[in-house]
Amino acid sequence: MDDQNKNLILATVLSFVVILLWYTVFAPPPPVPVVPAATETAGATDTAAPAAPVLATTAPATGVAATAAAATELAAAARITIDTPRLKGSISLLGGRIDDLSLVGYHETIEKGSPDVRLLAQVGGIELNAAKPYYAVYGWSPAGGLDATAVPNARTLWTAPANATLAPGTPVTLAWDNGAGLTFTRQISVDENYLFTITQSVTNATGAAVRLAPYGIVARHGIPDTRPVYVLHEGAVRMSDGKLQELDYKDITKLDAVQAEGPADVVVVAENGWTGFTDKYWMTTLAPMPGQAFTSVVKYVPGADIYQTEARMPVLEVAPGASASATSMLFAGAKEWETIRAYETEAKIDRFIDSIDWGWFYFLTKPMFWLLHWLHGAIGNMGWAIIALTIVIKLLVFPLARKSYISMAKMKELQPEMEKLKERTGDDKAKMQQEMMALYKREKVNPASGCLPIVLQIPIFFSLYKVIYVTIELRHAPWFGWIRDLSAPDPSSILNLFGLLPFNTPEQGSIFFILSLGVLPILLGISMWFQQKLNPAPADPTQKMIFAWMPWVFMFMLGSFASGLVVYWIANNTITFIQQYTIMSMHHKRPDLFGNILDGFRKKPGTPPKT
Repeated sequence: MDDQNKNLILATVLSFVVILLWYTVFAPPPPVPVVPAATETAGATDTAAPAAPVLATTAPATGVAATAAAATELAAAARITIDTPRLKGSISLLGGRIDDLSLVGYHETIEKGSPDVRLLAQVGGIELNAAKPYYAVYGWSPAGGLDATAVPNARTLWTAPANATLAPGTPVTLAWDNGAGLTFTRQISVDENYLFTITQSVTNATGAAVRLAPYGIVARHGIPDTRPVYVLHEGAVRMSDGKLQELDYKDITKLDAVQAEGPADVVVVAENGWTGFTDKYWMTTLAPMPGQAFTSVVKYVPGADIYQTEARMPVLEVAPGASASATSMLFAGAKEWETIRAYETEAKIDRFIDSIDWGWFYFLTKPMFWLLHWLHGAIGNMGWAIIALTIVIKLLVFPLARKSYISMAKMKELQPEMEKLKERTGDDKAKMQQEMMALYKREKVNPASGCLPIVLQIPIFFSLYKVIYVTIELRHAPWFGWIRDLSAPDPSSILNLFGLLPFNTPEQGSIFFILSLGVLPILLGISMWFQQKLNPAPADPTQKMIFAWMPWVFMFMLGSFASGLVVYWIANNTITFIQQYTIMSMHHKRPDLFGNILDGFRKKPGTPPKT
């Protein structure tokens, strides 16, 4: 077996194994929990530095358990309508909780009449996904002698102007008087996308100073009904002074107990941060104002099966006759790259773009997505944008690919010399290797350069896979004809002759789905097969078998991948074929494409029987 074939087989098998592991069993290492500072104490009332704010570290009295009483109260409470160009829903006056939110323009499926995606859902509402309540709630924690009943929490009944509607430019203000001299207000505003701004205020009409701390909570009852995928993070996500942390749901339940709170991870944020829950395409995140210190908490309530992220603000001391307020932001919507980037730059939410799961190859994934996004804006179709991106990538790596193809052409030119070396050295493998290396050096040929295009393609493939799989811009993005969603597998199937036969094919997730090959996976296999036929089949039977099976193995393996990724791979194979054919022809080694194809169908003479 010559070195060229060895390198090609090794690189191809390596890429196959890596892709298979990535797609099926390869999981990133679990994130390391951030340990709270040793000086933090529950219910702290003083700090070492007098000018520093005192952080509320005690757990808020949230009252978020999904009890029958809570469901009954929520159903009876009045609501404020949310009506924006991109959000529809309502706010319950019980707790002032934002617990009913749908995303306008994003539908559950690509079918006509499909309902809008529901992001937040209330407790006990049958039509609002009662099995999985998910909401944001705000309140105050008492400090310095105040009783818990003196401050509003998740069960407080607020008042609001009649027929109030929350819309861009039209904020609403909730009010509550505790009957003992403290008046609380909560002003809620929303922009034209997905950002709420909440200002919590208190006025002290008592004869003594009071100490209390505002908080915000995103609560999720149970785990969302999604299929876990190793290359995608779903769960808690937060930024704490520049440090990103991701916690899966199962990791949250395994956190160490913090005092009486149960499983929790508490981090003191000095200046900038945010915390919340992320899904594949959607996110709900609490974001205190830039420069605002707060305590970031991720916790689990075992008895009620509730996952929570909390932003506990510094304790405020309000003198008699004075008022105090705290403002924070709430993002609840789709993880659109352009929208989130705008909030990072304009609202100064620190590194908010990292709420999108860019993966390990973020240094490739981010610029690759930016370029794809730009091409989509210029072309207007995501499928053609993926093909244009493939062309750009191939142009960028062309210098290396050119050297590789030239080296491969030179290796073919050296085949007669190598055969002579084999005859001259006989069974002396050491001498054979020594003289071959001398030949390579004299002719300026790198025998390993044939691996470069395949090796370079692996991180590019992973990065583009990540972009297509996790970014919402690819969700339900059509190309042409039957490809109506580039983030989903090709819906056509050879099992029903691509729709000609009147029966359905196996659903994705079925063990038989891998047999349900569509048009794009078949084109992928054919493109790999044609690319392979640029070179004659190896004489070694083992090599020949591996090469013969490789295109069809990849065809079945990638058949269940997103259509956008298969489109990239087909375009990449086609461009590679053209490049290699052209460069080899320029070096007087024009591939005998049709001869190599026919050679695969010719019957080889068998070995004569032994006598």
